[in-house]
Amino acid sequence: MPSLKSLLLLVGCAIVLSLTLAPLAAQSDETTAEKLASMGGYPCPNSDFTCLKLTVPLDHTTPGDKRTIDVVFGVLPATGERKGMFITATGGPGSSGLEYADSYVFDFDPAITEHYDLVFFDQRGAKQSGNLQCPNALDSFGYGGIGVPDSMVASATTNQPQAFVEACVEELAQNGIPADTLQFYSTSQAVEDLEAFRVMLGDDKIWLYGESYGTDYAQRYAAAHPDHLAGLFLDGTIDLTTPFLDFQQEQTYAFNDVLIATLQDCDRNALCNFDVGGDTLGLYDSLSVELGRQGIEYQFPLASGRLVIGTFTLDMLESLASDALYTTEGRMLFQRALAAVAQNNFVPLARLYYTTTGSLSQSRMHGLGDPTSDTLFFAVTCADNRIVDGTPEAQFTAYEQAGLEIEAAALHLRNGFYGRLPCAYWPGNAPVESPAPLTAEGVPTFVIGATTDPATPVQHGERVYSRLANGYLITAEGGAHVIFNRNNTCVNDLVNNFLIDGTLPTDRETRCADVVADPYIPLSPSSVRVFDTPLQIMDAVYNEIAYLPDYYFWDGYQLVMTACSMSGVMSFADDHGVGDQFSLSDCSFFNGFVMSGTGTYYHGTFTLTVDINGYESGTLTYTQDADGNISVTGEYGGEVVNLSETRPDAAA
Repeated sequence: MPSLKSLLLLVGCAIVLSLTLAPLAAQSDETTAEKLASMGGYPCPNSDFTCLKLTVPLDHTTPGDKRTIDVVFGVLPATGERKGMFITATGGPGSSGLEYADSYVFDFDPAITEHYDLVFFDQRGAKQSGNLQCPNALDSFGYGGIGVPDSMVASATTNQPQAFVEACVEELAQNGIPADTLQFYSTSQAVEDLEAFRVMLGDDKIWLYGESYGTDYAQRYAAAHPDHLAGLFLDGTIDLTTPFLDFQQEQTYAFNDVLIATLQDCDRNALCNFDVGGDTLGLYDSLSVELGRQGIEYQFPLASGRLVIGTFTLDMLESLASDALYTTEGRMLFQRALAAVAQNNFVPLARLYYTTTGSLSQSRMHGLGDPTSDTLFFAVTCADNRIVDGTPEAQFTAYEQAGLEIEAAALHLRNGFYGRLPCAYWPGNAPVESPAPLTAEGVPTFVIGATTDPATPVQHGERVYSRLANGYLITAEGGAHVIFNRNNTCVNDLVNNFLIDGTLPTDRETRCADVVADPYIPLSPSSVRVFDTPLQIMDAVYNEIAYLPDYYFWDGYQLVMTACSMSGVMSFADDHGVGDQFSLSDCSFFNGFVMSGTGTYYHGTFTLTVDINGYESGTLTYTQDADGNISVTGEYGGEVVNLSETRPDAAA
């Protein structure tokens, strides 16, 4: 039974939303689409989802407080017989669930989209729900989520974190967000927005999936409203009972451990080991030492034909490494970039860095992690947690003291530790006490983790699972940060079986095989003369295009032009549902092979037709389909070409 406090809060929400529960019961036979239409739903921008804007209390805990805030939810109604709502809380904190929504749908089992309304949202302060931002302060002080470099860490004699917070708070106030409202961006307030949405749609129970920070959100919702959960899924789990600084230390050690695992994975792979020349961890450490003494100058080609003279720094390397470790594909691309450094080529490493950070004007793609508001990251994190009890100065000192242990450990990667240091000075009165351990009585709860998750160490999920009344632990051996619907059929089947037909796992604990990094893609040779056949040449061209960071992490919307590694230009764009369209102009990835032409990638099939100049001339068409059937036809060097192979492991 809900508590009296919960009932009062629901009544308050109903008043703000201009709804009561009685009309909802009378309209229970309405379809979701009809409900959304009657409530003022509208098409989400660039999306198949329908958006619904709710006006909710700014402070759910004080009924007399009349201030409100708008929060936007996106709904994709079930295509068949409806079972209920499957709601996704994405990571961060600060990510835009609505920006993820359509891409996530692509990976769902068709039975999920058939039987469930899929719900994503921008929690209060994210993108469409307020877009809380202080970009000038972030740029001025170099802060950005967990990837704050060591060189940015304030010492006892500087006030950088405090100055950043003051500048950010002032910037927010100029944009109409007073400092005394920042405490209301806490997760505890945000989960009540979801409860208001559930009440508005009229569902008694929901299925709630949280990933990364979303597991924090999901656990707090479960603690507040257990009677309204049919199932709970925690993927990349945070143990909310872990003290603030203990979490920072555990996460820092996890990033270091996953870096080592990633580099050792390269050593075990013959192709990667060959490109690196052996001892990848030694290469990384040597590079770190050299970059620590002084940056390394390099030339980076732009699509305009200009060369940018840049200096690669230790901060850039550690920031890039941290981002790359989130995913198995990012780890492979990082291995590949380090292998290029071993061959005195910094361009792949710089390209990966620019793509990750968007710090070059011609590299504006999404990075390897979340499309997250760094401002909201601080607003939520600092509203949820106090470092220790005491003054800002005492909190700062405690953080610094904890950092001494990290310094003494001489880790290979440690730049993330200080990322939440500004919380010492953030306005508000965040709680010191951790939330009570979650038991989730009566709620089937899946705790999903990976042994090579750097951001939410696997032991967090194990601790959460140990306290649950009805828990199921799924652990991937290897794997990325967040693994459901990420190509691991063992994990996916266990979750989908429960969602589709209510079947719970046979065992309380399941181990699933996974990998540390995606299969390594060798670097292309410097000259076309190394290849024996046109099929080998075009295979290498395909790899250079498919694994070019600019394209690999492309957002799929904007037109992008980028320089080919040797010379020339390549562009790619989405042609309104017809697939990715490529255009190459005098593009060369290795000496003696210059291409101009066009290509497409659509429904798993990649096709490229190019005219060739160089050591030989000709015209070739290359095709690779989703089943790994590969062919090249045309004419090259005066010879007719008609070659094909089937390589399932190379499927597009």
